[in-house]
Amino acid sequence: MLRVKGLTKKFGKKVANENINLSLDAGEIGILLGPNGAGKSTAIKCILGLLRYEGEVKIGGFPANSSQAKKLVGYVPEFPSLYDMLTVREHFEFISRAYHLDPEKTRKYAAELVDRFRLTEVVDTLCKDLSKGLQQKVSIICALLPRPKLLLLDEPMLGLDPHAIKELRLMVTELSDAGVAVLISTHMISTVEGIWGKAYIMRKGHVISCHRKEEMVGMWAESLERIFFAETEAYDSPWRYTSDMPITGLPETKARVSVSKPKTTKKSKKKRKKK
Repeated sequence: MLRVKGLTKKFGKKVANENINLSLDAGEIGILLGPNGAGKSTAIKCILGLLRYEGEVKIGGFPANSSQAKKLVGYVPEFPSLYDMLTVREHFEFISRAYHLDPEKTRKYAAELVDRFRLTEVVDTLCKDLSKGLQQKVSIICALLPRPKLLLLDEPMLGLDPHAIKELRLMVTELSDAGVAVLISTHMISTVEGIWGKAYIMRKGHVISCHRKEEMVGMWAESLERIFFAETEAYDSPWRYTSDMPITGLPETKARVSVSKPKTTKKSKKKRKKK
């Protein structure tokens, strides 16, 4: 469903993404994981065609900037981008008309999503009067209404309450079961534990590793957080890693698990002799 090959994005002399390769099949849940500034959001925007880039991106076999590809994609940005003077209900109507959706079916689906995300009391409220968390819920529903084949979520959990996070996680697994490919960009590891199928770990504009959950064994299969820290803390770290715990099921990983502080040498103070 998604194929990215050699994606490179530069802002002047600054390289935001360099030679990124990733892919998602129908029904696969991919995680784009990395610290702040790793280039995750830039990569998402390139995939969407919002930024010019070098390389090749195809969605459903179509070039990412084609109308055929755009019809297949749903997108939730990191910061909600809604119309201040439209109500929640009017946003759903706008999406229905923009995508030429069946009005009756869309209203029914919107009502279901509104109930799941507990937005019933604010459907006739102007979006400018909503909190950031409520705006995020509206943004998620707008992305889901066209029933996309590829769903791109950029830090979707930010601002959401615990119930909404639980509901979104459940919805992502339901979409996956229905054959929708989902790519979630995040640095909040705990919010995607248990639902991921493929994890791309990014650092400084590069994808430094890719892991399939089905290929992980032992403790690595249970903790994406363990994989993330083993991968990223090995770079430019002031901490010294030792190899007293073997890494199994984590191929081609140079990181080590146990951590100890760097050795320092201090001159011992001579004890004063008692007179």
